[in-house]
Amino acid sequence: MERYICIHGHFYQPPRENPWLEEIETQDSAYPYHDWNERIAAECYAPNAASRILNECGKLVRIVNNYSRISFNFGPTLLAWLEQKRPEVYAGILEADVEGQRLYGGHGGALAQPYNHMIMPLANRRDKYTQVKWGIRDFEHRFKRRPEGMWLPEAAVDMETLGILEEFGIRFIVLSPYQAHRARPVGARLWRDVSGGRIDPSTPYRVNLRGGRHITVFFYDGPISRAVAFENLLVRGEYLADRLASAFSDARPWPQLVHIATDGETYGHHRRKADMGLAYALHYIEKQRIARLTNYGEFLARHPPTHEATIFESSAWSCPHGVERWRSACGCSTGDRPHWTQEWRAPLREALDWLRDTLAPAFTEHGKKYLRDPWEARNDYISVILDRSPENLERFLAAHAIRTLAPRERIAALKLLEAQRHAMLMYTSCGWFFDELSGIETVQVIQYAARALQLAETLFRRGLETRFLEMLSRARSNIPEYGDGRRIYETFVRPAMLDLQKVAAHYAVSSLFEPYGTRTRIFCYDVERQDFRSLQSGRGRLVLGKATVTSRITSESDVLTFGVLHLGEHNISGGIRVFRGDDAYEETAAELSQAFQSGDLAAVLNGVSRHFDAGTYTLKLLFRDEQRRILRFILESSLARAEASYRHIYGTDAPLMHFVRSLGMPLPNRFRMAADFCINTDLRTACEMTNLNVERIQELLAEAARLDIALDAPTIEYALRRTIERLAGFVSNSPGSLRLMEKLNGAVALARSLPFEVDLWTAQNVYYRTLRGVKPEMERRATDGGQSAAEWLNLFHQLGDNLSFGSE
Repeated sequence: MERYICIHGHFYQPPRENPWLEEIETQDSAYPYHDWNERIAAECYAPNAASRILNECGKLVRIVNNYSRISFNFGPTLLAWLEQKRPEVYAGILEADVEGQRLYGGHGGALAQPYNHMIMPLANRRDKYTQVKWGIRDFEHRFKRRPEGMWLPEAAVDMETLGILEEFGIRFIVLSPYQAHRARPVGARLWRDVSGGRIDPSTPYRVNLRGGRHITVFFYDGPISRAVAFENLLVRGEYLADRLASAFSDARPWPQLVHIATDGETYGHHRRKADMGLAYALHYIEKQRIARLTNYGEFLARHPPTHEATIFESSAWSCPHGVERWRSACGCSTGDRPHWTQEWRAPLREALDWLRDTLAPAFTEHGKKYLRDPWEARNDYISVILDRSPENLERFLAAHAIRTLAPRERIAALKLLEAQRHAMLMYTSCGWFFDELSGIETVQVIQYAARALQLAETLFRRGLETRFLEMLSRARSNIPEYGDGRRIYETFVRPAMLDLQKVAAHYAVSSLFEPYGTRTRIFCYDVERQDFRSLQSGRGRLVLGKATVTSRITSESDVLTFGVLHLGEHNISGGIRVFRGDDAYEETAAELSQAFQSGDLAAVLNGVSRHFDAGTYTLKLLFRDEQRRILRFILESSLARAEASYRHIYGTDAPLMHFVRSLGMPLPNRFRMAADFCINTDLRTACEMTNLNVERIQELLAEAARLDIALDAPTIEYALRRTIERLAGFVSNSPGSLRLMEKLNGAVALARSLPFEVDLWTAQNVYYRTLRGVKPEMERRATDGGQSAAEWLNLFHQLGDNLSFGSE
């Protein structure tokens, strides 16, 4: 009897980019990482690209790419982020699909996904079509092949979506067993009711569509998938392998496929180091010959469906009420606040549906002025999203514009298309999944709606925002101070909204602290400086200038003038104005300069208010990351004074602190605060140094222990890990360097001695590559009498011990 095993991981994060910047801003809840994408990449996406297999002694013996031996899909928006921010992980994912094709008869493990995790049964046909087309085009762009299968967001499905998938050549999808309604052998007359998850998941099923067409559905094993997600199957790889093996039955006369599907983040983010449990399970299955590992494409090619099934319309894997979780208070929640209601879900969707349906006819009407077929242009706009180079944009417009467009017409066409992009992004499923209207995922989808509104207002000027906010106010928050959707919009969304003048304001304020050149890129905007003047008087500083600000997304551009007064610390006031000619600019610059040089700051402030009619700007209006960077600069002197006070207390009274502790007494809080600050700050600083002073670090650790000071483990670990990663990079670039090997070995030995775990993932990867590549050459040199090679090998073996490497 043929036995196959397939493990599918759905790897996905909601898009977190600020819609006006096209970049993710700092998310404090992800500390010590910049944002949640960065954190989850470190905990899950990267480890699965280079996972560890340990021997019976717990020593590392092999590093493997889990993606190459499983079925997987990555959300397109997440892949776009990985390509930019973690290119080595992105490359590992693409390489895994190529390796999967080699292992599994030409069938890669990667599946496509509709573009931005929209709940397909709740979308209109036009959006479904675009989402599928964008998902396929994104997949082809990255994986260089046509997708065979597609993972539907939340596995939410209806027959119309299946028909569109088949129309695009998608051969199969994966669903929950609870989404199956009836089943029967192909050619049989009678259906068998398999609702309630009773379908046999060991074989694929054909689902018939209109016109004699059909698509294949794999219904995954529900109990094992739940156990992987919510139980402890991943503590040891053998547990998962044995549980999968237990699902085979000698009573089945057909080739059996045991397959599971879970969130990919289970393997490392939801469950720490679960990537290693997955890696060993795959290794164990092959080593013990429990079954043949496969993916869906290979299995379908070998064993076409012999059974057919019907599905429950508008059903999903994470909601027993169909797809109600994304449009009503169906009772599904994360359970964190059982008294909270999700009554806000329906009015939120109603507001977004109204916006979508209002924008659609306007898109058709206005789009025809510039585009041969606006909706076909929207379908093809993914080519621009994937490559926003001027050359590619020209190709797109040549294919879709009714003629060569004037600059203003080009901007209008791009704004129309961008409004449609955000009108789809606003349906990203995570906006409804959780329990509270003010949650970051829900605020994110409202931000997308706001960006679509803003773009539409510049084109149509119909007062759409007023009506939208009226509808949004019907969505009530569970948190009294947030009130309703309108207040949440005003509190969290409106402050994030940008236009070219706000970008210029950011540039003007930050130019007080950063020496910009003639051309500067600020997120998705280009700023070309045309004039810049800076005047200094004591702690005060005045900057005046003129610059052209251009959006890299819509090509919209404007020449703006600015004036900003800095009176020291956080006291900043400035203004922006559209350029009104050289005479007006020079007149303003002369007036403000003269007032500043004469020390009449009130006249400067009054002049800024009079001459710059776009409002007054302060430090609060800077983009979040830049705001914090400048605040650190501004706070530097104040923090230095505070640090000096702490260091004076600690330096003067350390002997007294030691005496107090020797008597078994706790340190008084004021002493503890000073010691805590000084020791942890010095430890972080010492661990950030490429030339690590190990003795100094050990002294600080001992001092912390003597005074019973709690170590700031997350910060110190992060600092030392980054240092080790830098050293590992140096070794990777100069693998034969004795000096670098010595430094890396010392840093890793230090990490192993700390009272908390330091992630040595990058150093282990470098060691493993060196073990297979450079070590044989160094052994040859040592055999030939090379002294330095022999010393290098000795250090290399020490490094292997410190990195917990062993033999199989």
